[in-house]
Amino acid sequence: MKAIVRQAYGGPEQLRIEEVPDPVPGEGEVLVRVRAFGLNRAEQYFRLGLWGEVASISGIECVGEIEHDPSGRLLRGQKVLALMGGMGRTRSGSYAELVCVPEQNVVPVRTRLPWERLAALPETFATAWSCLHDNLQIGRGDVVLIRGSTSALGQAAVQLAAGAGARVIAAIRTAEREPLVRQLGATWSPLETSGFEDGVREIAPRGVDAVLDLVGTRTILQSLRLARRAGRVCLAGFLGGGEPIASLDPMRDLPSGRHLSFFGSAFVYGTADYPLTDVPFQHLIDRSEDGRLHLQPARVFAFEKIQEAHRLLDAEASGGKIVISLG
Repeated sequence: MKAIVRQAYGGPEQLRIEEVPDPVPGEGEVLVRVRAFGLNRAEQYFRLGLWGEVASISGIECVGEIEHDPSGRLLRGQKVLALMGGMGRTRSGSYAELVCVPEQNVVPVRTRLPWERLAALPETFATAWSCLHDNLQIGRGDVVLIRGSTSALGQAAVQLAAGAGARVIAAIRTAEREPLVRQLGATWSPLETSGFEDGVREIAPRGVDAVLDLVGTRTILQSLRLARRAGRVCLAGFLGGGEPIASLDPMRDLPSGRHLSFFGSAFVYGTADYPLTDVPFQHLIDRSEDGRLHLQPARVFAFEKIQEAHRLLDAEASGGKIVISLG
């Protein structure tokens, strides 16, 4: 089969297509024929060597069809999505024509969506769903602040929060992004400028009910200050970098009575604590098919254009989810 193999840790030029042996599923595994896959920041970290030694074939998610399930549970040709389970990290991932995936990380689906659109769903919407409904436990009428709202994950979170009846504050870096987040369901869209904190307090004088912070350690302390007493803050991304907070003094820096949590999807989905059955993938697909959910990649590249796609990922200029199609 053809696979995209990292030659060494470094830039996009290290990703090259090679012929490699077809993988063979072992006990508890399923062989999936990959039709499309989304790009993720985790794969950028893998490529750069920032997460230590990882598999030379990257990719933490894909959509496709069952090629072989030794258990007989899933039939050949059945449409599925697959994510995590060590793909791209501790085992060869989805940057290939075929991939072996732990059976608990494969979800059968029914859909008429093109592969490219379906590939915008798995990791991004699963993570947004878990953050909002598990960590943040949002409810109808809650005021929810989403930081990093124009990223692929942020756009998914805006839609899911608004769809759950929350009132969404979608923080943006430039005014040009306001129409996008408003279209996705945001009620307010303040700019992340020097007056951002005051602007949020005008909207929610006593603090917001929940904050999904995808920017990272650069903003998390401010996010905690913007939450109300007993409010919830979830850190789930590092768009602004992951440098440690220098000289953190809890007595000085942490407001009392706020709840802070972290969600790292790359390490938990498919485990006993986070079974993929907790995420309503079929419901999300159905909502997309009837037009209630916007499920559309920002850019689609051919398999052979993986270097170009990763250069766009590095430039943070995609405007949403990047998808690779295998045709």
